[in-house]
Amino acid sequence: MTAVHAFVEAERTTHNVALLCRLLKAARSSFYAWRAGEQARRAKQAADDALAHEITVLHIASQHTYGVPRIHAALRRLGHRVNHKRVERVMREHDIAGVTLPPCPPTGRRGPADARA
Repeated sequence: MTAVHAFVEAERTTHNVALLCRLLKAARSSFYAWRAGEQARRAKQAADDALAHEITVLHIASQHTYGVPRIHAALRRLGHRVNHKRVERVMREHDIAGVTLPPCPPTGRRGPADARA
């Protein structure tokens, strides 16, 4: 629907919005709701960009090792009230990732259950 709304927005200077919505089989109220939400979408994107900057600073300070849990904890300590899912999404969108250590090699020792056999 966004493409339809963008088309109506582009053509509303030359044609009536009601006519365009009727021809494109879109509700006129949905066009106006989409248009009103544009400012909110821009504000959310600006907030996400500011959060991405904070995350980048913390990530560089940790020598590129901190992942989502530690970045989230550091943001909370700095007074930011932010959900860990949002931190995860912003880090994923900006290609920021922590270091994951490889698994430890097996030691060859047997556990207590195997010692009885």
